[in-house]
Order: sequence, then structure tokens, then C-alpha cells
Amino acid sequence: MDMGNHRGRRFVILDRDGTLNVERNYLSDPAGMELLPGVLEGLRHLRALGLGLLVVTNQSGVGRGFFDLSRLDAIHARLEELLAAGGVRLDGIYWCPHKPEDDCRCRKPKNGLLVQAAEELNFDPRRCFVVGDKPCDIEMGQNLGAVTILVTTGYGSQTWENQATQPDFVAAGLVQAAQLIEHLLKQQND
Repeated sequence: MDMGNHRGRRFVILDRDGTLNVERNYLSDPAGMELLPGVLEGLRHLRALGLGLLVVTNQSGVGRGFFDLSRLDAIHARLEELLAAGGVRLDGIYWCPHKPEDDCRCRKPKNGLLVQAAEELNFDPRRCFVVGDKPCDIEMGQNLGAVTILVTTGYGSQTWENQATQPDFVAAGLVQAAQLIEHLLKQQND
């Protein structure tokens, strides 16, 4: 019998750039970290629902030599500082430093980072909600059978207009995504 569906709490897996913060091509300066409107409200709503919050992000700027790991750590520290100031704490940030051509197992849409997070934090990735603005975010969630939500922030509008992917749901941003997730949870509990 598969007991995996009963493992741990449920998580929301969030993309970083274009989903939580303003898209800046290869963000390499912590001072450029700027949260999108509604992000704090949406994340607080998700926390109030008892959900875990994880960021899973491709950061090929490291592999391309645009910035190093210490700079990436400083960017993530700035993100966590901005979130904490708004009353939000993440359960973790998982990132892939590789270039697309490296063919690693951690770069989205592959699910290596999500599987690693699930093992470390004891949750079933198939019961997650994956929220992002690019096809690779949605495809990562689909690869595991998770519920996928495309936000139309960042590259999301372009992704949706081009029909580059077929998410389970589309939301205007994190506030609407959180409302949608609450609705889905209520449906499952009825």
C-alpha cells in the first residue's frame, strides 16, 4: 500500500524570478531584489492555510559566470529579509546553478531539486502546488503529477499567450493563486 500520500504536510513550490520578485535578467545584485505586488499577502495566506513554502529556481547565471555562489547567497538572503519584514518565512530555497546544456538532473523542468526537497522535508511532491511563470515550472510540476498554477506575472502572460504550456490553472499573481489553492483544499476536504 502506498503511504506516500500521507507523508508530511503539503507544500507550495514557488519559482523565484517573475513569480516572487520582479524579473531582472540574471539578477546579480541583492539591491535589485524587489518583491512583486501582492507577494507578501499571497504568501501569508498560504502560510495561514498551513502549507509549507519552498522556492525552486534555475540560476544559470552562476554556471555562465555572471555571478558566483556568494553573490547568489546574498541575493537569497535579501529575498528572505524582504519576506521576513512582511511576516513570511520560507522552508527552503533550492537552486540549480547549471546551464541548460549541462543536462543536469536539478534544472527545471527536471525534478531533481523537488525530489531532494521532498526527501529532506518529508513531503509527497505529488501533493504539492507548483506556482511559476515559465513552462519549465509547470512542466516540473506535471512531471510529478502535482497541481500546476501559471501566474501571469514575469514571463507568465507571454507564456500563456503563446500557449507554451498547459497548466492546471492560471492566476493573475500570488494573491489569486493563494485563493485558488484555498478553494482547491476546501474541495478536497468536502
